[in-house]
Amino acid sequence: MNQLSLFEQARFAETADIFIDQLVGFDEFGQSTVAETVDGVPYLTNEFWTAGQRQAPSIHEVSYRACFKAQLPEFFIARLTRPDDIVFDPFMGRGTTPLQAALMRRQAFGNDVNPLSVLLTRPRLRAISLQAVDAALKSVDWSQGEVEREDLLAFYHPVTLRKLEALRRWIAERAPLGSDDVDPAADWIRMVAINRLSGHSAGFFSVRSMPPNQAVSVKAQLRINEKQGISPPERDVAAVILKKSKSLLRDGCVPDQVLSSLHTGAAWEVPGIPDGVVDLTVTSPPFLDIVQYAADNWLRCWFAGIDPNAIAIDMHRTEDAWTEMVRRVLIEQARILCPGGYLAFEVGEVRNGKILLERLVWEAAEGLPFERLGVMVNDQAFTKTANCWGVANGSRGTNSNRIALLQRH
Repeated sequence: MNQLSLFEQARFAETADIFIDQLVGFDEFGQSTVAETVDGVPYLTNEFWTAGQRQAPSIHEVSYRACFKAQLPEFFIARLTRPDDIVFDPFMGRGTTPLQAALMRRQAFGNDVNPLSVLLTRPRLRAISLQAVDAALKSVDWSQGEVEREDLLAFYHPVTLRKLEALRRWIAERAPLGSDDVDPAADWIRMVAINRLSGHSAGFFSVRSMPPNQAVSVKAQLRINEKQGISPPERDVAAVILKKSKSLLRDGCVPDQVLSSLHTGAAWEVPGIPDGVVDLTVTSPPFLDIVQYAADNWLRCWFAGIDPNAIAIDMHRTEDAWTEMVRRVLIEQARILCPGGYLAFEVGEVRNGKILLERLVWEAAEGLPFERLGVMVNDQAFTKTANCWGVANGSRGTNSNRIALLQRH
């Protein structure tokens, strides 16, 4: 581990003190920060960001279950980094942190054990035009598709399914899995198609299905069809993709020449990132056993050609197992963060608030080369998205953003 001089230690401590003072004095939305220490852990509670006041750029609008809002990484990137600094997320999911970093002219680094994450993130880290997407779609031979899985007719009209199969074949030739040498337009089209596979409106390829950021099982979809007396309508696949692309690009692309580095693997072992280069990590790990990522994404994996059973997504069912996972992640963070670099580790309340995961992060960091600065709580009312899951504020699910703040010695 890197050793710091007394001068460097004092300089980094002063930087951390300034940041904490900013949090204590924060009143942008008319509230004062509540500062208190609970069981030896400093807490700072306020509404630090709000979706009602500041909407994220449109290019973030890719659905993925259990993702945080772009305002969260934006808050830390703006205050703790400068242009060209490296921002990283070892559990990047749909890529919110690296994408926001790129939009703010930082280097965008990300990792996830699910190869689907790179497919969702990489296309949005490259500049592309709607004209290029349109031209690429016009080059697809839509007659080349055949129905290979009849069970998917629970979701799709036969004509639609044949077009999706034709598109899968076209993408596989131009943007093969596991390669970084891909056609940007094909990469983009795959990303958009993955997000249009099932949903509740004519903006998706499927018959009505809910919710839009995960796929129900074939049996469940058949029950929905029967109960509602519906059958899959024919969709114009190219038109759906173009419409969503227009929506994603309405605020523009990421700046040109932004550097990125995306990886697929365990969060506690990212050998592709050198020692001591990351300036800021903003991340949120899986919360114990409450989200079934493989089950949620089976339809997306089908389209992308990924075997969901081959993805080693850990399910941590006990507090001890989850804490041990977090400690392994923190050890890797200690390797890749530069001296003075920051880690914002977002967690939430689970099991009706009986388990506060930030306390487990605090415990996992014990004895590692980090200064534990405190826990920042963004106290905010639930949005419609949360309520559609049946989550009631203060009684179920994630009640607030709770971020353990660490600084590398």
